Amino acid sequence: MAAQSDNPKITITLTGRRPVTVAKSEWPILAEASDFDHDGQVECQSNVRERWRITVRRHEDGRAIVYGVYRYETNFQNARDYDVRGGELVEADDIEAAIQRVGAWMRDHSGHENGDAARFDAIIRECLANLPAEEL
Repeated sequence: MAAQSDNPKITITLTGRRPVTVAKSEWPILAEASDFDHDGQVECQSNVRERWRITVRRHEDGRAIVYGVYRYETNFQNARDYDVRGGELVEADDIEAAIQRVGAWMRDHSGHENGDAARFDAIIRECLANLPAEEL
């Protein structure tokens, strides 16, 4: 895992197009939100783990990449893991709408009956709230 954090570049999965690779230093994180849940009292003994995350990276030219990851991992027999990834490359004035679209897309494609729509909605709201304040 250390090698991943030491890598100066990141490859991001986008929705409906091929992934992009960007330099982390040129596309710093502007805002992000995440959540994590598991059944049972101890994660290492749990049968189900879920992770939600939406991240916004912005380039100095104003473009932004809004992307999300949803992971559902299960140890139950005949049950399936899910790994939903998607995102958009947008202009600065479309960041808020892109956060909502990416979160809704992940919610709609979570692919299993246990999907918790409220969790997706919560990370959408949290990511919006974590954007820099607009000065009026």
